[in-house]
Amino acid sequence: MSKQKGDEAEKKAISFLEELNYKIIEQNFYAKKLGEIDIISEKNGIYHFCEVKSANDYEVAINNITPSKLSKIKRSINFYLQTKKLDVAYCIDVIIVVDKQIELLENISI
Repeated sequence: MSKQKGDEAEKKAISFLEELNYKIIEQNFYAKKLGEIDIISEKNGIYHFCEVKSANDYEVAINNITPSKLSKIKRSINFYLQTKKLDVAYCIDVIIVVDKQIELLENISI
């Protein structure tokens, strides 16, 4: 997928979250040598670290969420929390964007 399509999917995901009353804290947080967190948001005192996946069909998008990818996200989250000196409740969410459909998969576990 091109960077442009990925950026468009992230914009759609942010609009989607805002409509659900999530507060967007940060976008594209890069953790050195660990990876990137696409969207960091907050709702009801809980931080949501969101990975955005987009593809031409749902199955391809969902299959891009691998144990390796989740492990990198977890390490990036730990880096973020340490860097920002935060001790907060949080979860990992995945936002699937396929065409005009968006689905939020909350509290993905490793």
